[in-house]
Amino acid sequence: MGVITHRSGHSDLISFADASDGDASKVSLRLDEDEAHTLAELLGGTRITESLSSLDQIPGLSIDWFTVDYEDHIAGQELGNLASRGVVGLTVVAVVRGESANPAPADDFKVFPGDTLVVAGSPEKVAKAFAFYRTGEFKAKTPVDSPPGG
Repeated sequence: MGVITHRSGHSDLISFADASDGDASKVSLRLDEDEAHTLAELLGGTRITESLSSLDQIPGLSIDWFTVDYEDHIAGQELGNLASRGVVGLTVVAVVRGESANPAPADDFKVFPGDTLVVAGSPEKVAKAFAFYRTGEFKAKTPVDSPPGG
């Protein structure tokens, strides 16, 4: 059992059953910030962080994981092409399903609850894609007021 905290601020509780007892099931639950901190305290406060240190030094690059839940818009849908929806510069690096990875999935790759999407792009575009995967909508841009006399 463990808690994974992503760069985006989301935390997931991950639990794997022991394969030796014949029940190799996996559970993944999204936690809010308070739940993640409480669980970490209950588990003894140990926090393990893995980082891709060489990638941390590249400004503007974010690599993050999106675990698909049943209520997410993307569940049961094809991955699609976000560039055709205006999100250029974001790549779905892989879709992890169970114990196997599907690297560089095509636009027609069907996504199911429990899948984990591994994406790379600017932090803003990753956040925009995650919002779309959850709701099916992009946040509308806030209109900019015109300068006086313009």
